[in-house]
Amino acid sequence: MTLPVRGAEVRELGMTLPPQRLPLLRGRRPLKAWRYIGAYGPELMLCAGVARVGPLPRRWWAIALPDGSLREGSGGVELGAGRLQVSDRGTAIDLSWREEAGMEIVSPHGGQWIWTRKFAPVAVSGTIDGSAFAADGLVDESAGYHARRTSWQWSAGVGRGEGGERVAWNLVTGVHDGKPSENTVWVDGEERETGRVAFHHGLEGVGDLRMSAWASRDENSNLLIFRNSYRQPFGVFEGTLPGGPRLAEGYGVMERHDVRW
Repeated sequence: MTLPVRGAEVRELGMTLPPQRLPLLRGRRPLKAWRYIGAYGPELMLCAGVARVGPLPRRWWAIALPDGSLREGSGGVELGAGRLQVSDRGTAIDLSWREEAGMEIVSPHGGQWIWTRKFAPVAVSGTIDGSAFAADGLVDESAGYHARRTSWQWSAGVGRGEGGERVAWNLVTGVHDGKPSENTVWVDGEERETGRVAFHHGLEGVGDLRMSAWASRDENSNLLIFRNSYRQPFGVFEGTLPGGPRLAEGYGVMERHDVRW
């Protein structure tokens, strides 16, 4: 079967895929794998992740507020299926959600292959610094043997349509953007693949969506075998999702990532 492959046919490929353990090397490409949770609401947005780039582990969390403030760190992050716990320098996060099958795709990349599974909107609830928190969010699991130089732009968010629909989106260019692609809009629980999308200059929006940013996670690092240029602003969205509906309210992130790994 020729890649890319999306949906139930992914599990018919006969490939070793998560949750199975993947080899650390395929050809000359090291394994990259991560799990990300984002929860986005009108009063607070957060994200957390755990990742491994070859032998290098990475963990992070961030909390953004409408006043433009951002708290972030890399300690005390435990993220698994359906549960996030963070205890880091006075910040305590304990959130849970129900895992779902989600949208799954395998695509060719740099002579090898990459995989992702995303599901949204997921109801996230629990406590942040002892106070109750609840918001819709998105879970991203990704793994594979990406090209040495990889660049992508991404947007994920949740909200409500003008007709009251519960919506979420996952839009990308640079990875999993062939036919089929991972570009997906969810409307009242129904998953719909979209076509290609155009990202605005400066991460101001994507397609007919525009974002007013609150705060941004930024990273520029050079660890010899790992160079990373990263920007992920949190913000409020307005406009129309690919294929509709028009947003009555929308919250989420934009992202630009350019990495040598």
